[in-house]
Amino acid sequence: MAKLKFNGITIVGMAGAVPANTIKNRAYTEFFDKDSVGDIVDKTGVEERRFVTGNTTASDLCFAAAKKIISDLAIDKSEIDVLLFVSQTPDYRMPATSIILQDRLGLSKDTAAFDIGLGCSGFIYGLSMAYAYAQQPGIRKVLLLDGETRSKVYHPKDRKTGFIFGDAGVAAIIEKDDRVGESVFSLNSDGSLQHLIKIDAGGYRNPSTPESLKEKVVDEHGNIRTDEHGYMNGADVFNFVLREIPKHIKETLKFGEANLEDFDFYVFHQANKFMNDYLVKKLKLDVDKVPSTISKYGNTSSVSIPITIVDQLKDQFDGSKGLFLCGFGVGMSWATALVPVNCMRISEIVEVS
Repeated sequence: MAKLKFNGITIVGMAGAVPANTIKNRAYTEFFDKDSVGDIVDKTGVEERRFVTGNTTASDLCFAAAKKIISDLAIDKSEIDVLLFVSQTPDYRMPATSIILQDRLGLSKDTAAFDIGLGCSGFIYGLSMAYAYAQQPGIRKVLLLDGETRSKVYHPKDRKTGFIFGDAGVAAIIEKDDRVGESVFSLNSDGSLQHLIKIDAGGYRNPSTPESLKEKVVDEHGNIRTDEHGYMNGADVFNFVLREIPKHIKETLKFGEANLEDFDFYVFHQANKFMNDYLVKKLKLDVDKVPSTISKYGNTSSVSIPITIVDQLKDQFDGSKGLFLCGFGVGMSWATALVPVNCMRISEIVEVS
C-alpha cells in the first residue's frame, strides 16, 4: 500500500516558466481543414499552447523557473540539499538531467540529484519524494523541478494528439515548517495498461532505425506519425479515469481522515476539458475552487498540476490553505496528495524565448 503521511513539511514557494512561442490551435491548420480543427478544439478545450523553439529543452524551462523562485525567496543555494527533476523529455539519455541542473544552478557538490521519469502523475510522485527527503534531520531544502517539452513527442499530423500537448516547467522549494500539519499521498500504478499512452520505438527495447523514423498512416482516419512519436487511446484513457479515479480519491480521503469539503483548491491533471468537467461533476465540487489552464497551455503532462497552481492561484496563499492534487495518465499511473501550505510564495511566470 503506497500511502504516505508526513508532518511539518510543506511547499514554501513555486515558480513556472513557459516558452514565449504561443500556438493558437484554431489557426493550427497546416495539415487539417479549419472545420476539423474547430471541432477538435471544441472537444478538447485547448485553445492555445506554448511550444519551445530550436534546441530549448525541459531543463531550460526548469532552470528559468528555479532561478526565479530562488531569487524571489532569497534562498541561500548552499541550503539546497536535494534536487529532483521530473520529466519524460530529458536532455540526454545520459547523464541524468538533474546532475546537469545541479551544476548549471551553481548548487553544492554535496547536493543529491536524480531524475524521475514519470508522466502525468509525476509531480505528485516527485513531491512525495521531496517530502520524504525534507523530513530527514540533515536535509534543509529540496528543489523539485518538473519540466516537459511534449511538443517534441507528438506528431502534428496525428489529430488524436497533435492539438492537445504543450511545454512548460516548474520549480518548487520544499522544507520543514512546524506551522503545517499532516500531508497525505497515495501513489498507484497499472503497467498492464502501458499500451494506452506510449512511444513504441527509439528506446532500448526497440532502438531507432530508418524504418522507425518513417512517417506512416496509422489508422482509418488518415492520422500520420512515426514509431518514435507518442500515441494515445483517448477512449480507453477516459474509461480508466471513470473507473479508477473517483474510487481512488475516496480511498485517499479515508486514509487521510479527510473530507472533500476540507480543501480550498482542487487541482487536477489538465488532460482535457471534458474529462476534468466530468470529475468536477462526479465529485460535486465547487467549480470556483477548481482552477484550470487546459485552454491556455494544453496538456503539459506532469507539469500541468503545478503550472495551474502558479498561473491561476498566484495571490491565493496569504495564509493557511489546503490543496487537493490529483494526477493520472501515462503508465498508467495515478496519484493524489492532500497538502497543507502556509503563506506559500508564487512567483510570476517567466517566458523563455
